[in-house]
Amino acid sequence: MHEFPRYAAPSAADEIELVRRHPFALVVSAQPDGPPAASHLPVVFRQVPTAWAGATLLGHLARVNPQWRAFAGGAELLLVFSGPHGYVSPTTYGYTPAVPTWNYAAVHLTGTVELVNSDAETLEVVEQTVRAAESLRARAWDLTSSRERFAALVEHVVAFRLRVRTARSVFKLSQDMPADVQARVRADVQASADAGAALAAMMARYGAAETQ
Repeated sequence: MHEFPRYAAPSAADEIELVRRHPFALVVSAQPDGPPAASHLPVVFRQVPTAWAGATLLGHLARVNPQWRAFAGGAELLLVFSGPHGYVSPTTYGYTPAVPTWNYAAVHLTGTVELVNSDAETLEVVEQTVRAAESLRARAWDLTSSRERFAALVEHVVAFRLRVRTARSVFKLSQDMPADVQARVRADVQASADAGAALAAMMARYGAAETQ
């Protein structure tokens, strides 16, 4: 990922929060023969860290997905986490000439992967994934009554750990525009983008950095 200084995340804590709140990652690995492989997978923190140093994430995929075979031997993976995004139309700017753009926030992590070998540890990865996802809901589901069902599915799952080596990010949220234009863009994306409300909220939080 190419990082733009003017679109830098305010801190590692903000990058971590994006990963926590948007755990559905694109997981990319090199293949010994052929093009890189990529899968869309939930990947969550083992424990939400305060910094990237020493951070570990947990993930799992279906055993029938052959990508996990490339994880053996401490391979390096790229994980792409994407936050809300949306098109920004020049109709909101109030001036011309102008060009459109796209607002988004994303975090790229690289790190070494380690396969989880035991059924008990695999079950814990699956349960931790569910707990992390449920923690984002107003009312979390209690998985206790479904543990036997989870255990029965473990043989069809491959779990892994990733130890973070690098973190890169772009939080491009109109922070290079005047405050009045930012306000109009926020209102427009809230009404028109698929994730409009979430994107507008993120712009309000991070987008005013250069206008203060």
